[in-house]
Amino acid sequence: MVEDLSLPKLEPGKITVAGYLLRRIHQLGCRQVLSVPGDFTLAFLDYVVDPSSGLEYVGCANELNAAYAADGYARVKQGLAALVTTFGVGELSALNGIAGSYSEHLPVLHIVGAPSTKLQGNHALLHHTLGDGRFDVFSTIGKLVTCSSAILGAKSLASPSSISAEIDRVLVEMMTECRPGYISLPTDLVPLQIDAKPLEDELTPQSIHKHLTTSSVSEKMEDFVVNEIGKLFKASQRPIVLIDACAVRFGVQDLAKQLIEATDITFFTTPMGKSAIREDHPQFGGVYAGATSEDSVQAHVEQADLTISLGEVLSDFNSGSFTYNIRPDQEVKLHHGYTQIQYATYKDVGFHTILPKLIKSLGAIAKSTKKEKIPRPENAGQVLEQPKENSEIISQDYFWPTMGKFFQAGDIIIGETGTSSFGLLDVQFPPDAVFVSQVLWGSIGYTGGAVLGCSLAARELGKKQRTLLFIGDGSLQLTAQEFSTVIRQDLHPIIFVLNNDGYAIERFIHGMEAKYNDIQGWQWQKLLELFGPKAGKTTSVRVSTRTELEALIADASFATLEQTRLVEVILPKCDAPRALRKQAELTAKANAD
Repeated sequence: MVEDLSLPKLEPGKITVAGYLLRRIHQLGCRQVLSVPGDFTLAFLDYVVDPSSGLEYVGCANELNAAYAADGYARVKQGLAALVTTFGVGELSALNGIAGSYSEHLPVLHIVGAPSTKLQGNHALLHHTLGDGRFDVFSTIGKLVTCSSAILGAKSLASPSSISAEIDRVLVEMMTECRPGYISLPTDLVPLQIDAKPLEDELTPQSIHKHLTTSSVSEKMEDFVVNEIGKLFKASQRPIVLIDACAVRFGVQDLAKQLIEATDITFFTTPMGKSAIREDHPQFGGVYAGATSEDSVQAHVEQADLTISLGEVLSDFNSGSFTYNIRPDQEVKLHHGYTQIQYATYKDVGFHTILPKLIKSLGAIAKSTKKEKIPRPENAGQVLEQPKENSEIISQDYFWPTMGKFFQAGDIIIGETGTSSFGLLDVQFPPDAVFVSQVLWGSIGYTGGAVLGCSLAARELGKKQRTLLFIGDGSLQLTAQEFSTVIRQDLHPIIFVLNNDGYAIERFIHGMEAKYNDIQGWQWQKLLELFGPKAGKTTSVRVSTRTELEALIADASFATLEQTRLVEVILPKCDAPRALRKQAELTAKANAD
């Protein structure tokens, strides 16, 4: 007998709490809901899978991977992602992923299905609790890694009109701050009918943008700030622009590009800002990360006499362990909530409102003054290693530039923390490529879940973008089961498993031969078959020589197959990319100090 999942009939002018929340999610551009079902979420999930929601339910292998996938979806869509877990056990499993989204500024909405308000009010000793009658423990933890939260409960029953306002408040705050939000939804509130009228005032990405571009300070204050920046720019001879993560998260890449082109000065990105603007742009100078940068890039940035920084995130791996050598008296920092000029900070003067004025002002100054052009680094994206003798070993210095020849315009290139993320820094990306990497939070295995969300977003955007994942054998052992969902969803990423026999980044930081950096080897060629794919839907390949690798990337049919593809690449155990070797030295020194 098929269970009847039909939803209750609505009173005129009413909508259920579940329906209201899902309508808002849809209005904000999200089309996927990632989840692992639990008994406190099942009634809500009935509304998700109902065709009227306009949303697709994506069931994941575990909550941590679902959170990683939501993070990846938010990055590629540059918008809202939605995650649903059950109370206690489910939400705590997802917590690491949500913390990463908070750290790296991604608007992931975490909806937690909670026990009914009656059971909570009675302090019942329920499953998934700590057995002490407390129901606020996990929501309290969740608040620490979200920028906004709403704990719907008994008070909501007493004042149903407040529910829609609470939902809207969380969504607006998380979209404005580009950080996760948390909504606890008890089972008895799911079907509760509330006034639908607030939905007439649509909550959309456009309305959020309007909110961000509405200044809270006087025009005189903004003009003063623009004038002060103009004075520094006019006096400079070698100005540059440095683009970082929050310029991407808050969606000002186009404004940044207009500023660069209006002033005709060179721009650089940080590791977290990589691919913010296409890297074949004639004014692109490279990726700057302090002492871990390529020598020519480091020299050019640190010889600049004015750095205009957009969306700075000054974390250790993003800055070469804080080895930026940029003088404060020669720097302007533009962020979403403030502008800093040398040593003075102007609160609430953010880049959404200030950049349009700077484009006009600095553009006019650039036309009347001569600025020194900084040349592009030589050999960008070319093979770095020039072996003295013929070798078939796939070294790190050979592998990454070689893969650069495989990349295509529009590719979504996902680099796992460690070997992959650092190796990709020295590769110049093709036009409109998107770089996904968790540089700040750095949870190993993240990309094994994120590839699901990135692939879902790519399919949804309809641009026929390829999704390429680069992940080490050690990291993948944490999250490999989410490839099952990738196959179930009929997604077609190309997965490069870098088999270097263990945890490479840890080896270079400490314990090159220590047993704690060793792992049990897996038979990677059999992994995809484990997940029960339909015939012809997966392909697995193993390459251990340069000849095999180059033959594979030259095979046009492999690059375009409508399959999930796994490529196991055999790499030396004690080898690492240039940037990782340098970063490992700096990290080891910092850990010892």
